[in-house]
Amino acid sequence: MLRDNRIVLGLAVLIVLLPLVVPLPSTQNAAFGGADDQAGNVILELRPGYTPWFEPLWEPPSGEIGSLLFALQAAIGSGVVAYYFGLRRGRRERSERTNARV
Repeated sequence: MLRDNRIVLGLAVLIVLLPLVVPLPSTQNAAFGGADDQAGNVILELRPGYTPWFEPLWEPPSGEIGSLLFALQAAIGSGVVAYYFGLRRGRRERSERTNARV
């Protein structure tokens, strides 16, 4: 069991570190942007005179604040998912201990 966990952990570390060491040829000289910007550019290509019918209620004061809010949203979401899986595992282990006593 411990050996299997080490293999899985080693593979996970390799998967995380591999893109840092070996960059993909398709990502070189690539501009990173959001899906909203890409969709807006496609709409402007298809209909150059298009005016948006909706404006955001609030714009972050800077790109860094927007990135911070996006990262915070991702952290909260991953925390909720991790809590759910931890809760399920805890319940399963408690159920197994209870069944083992009976």
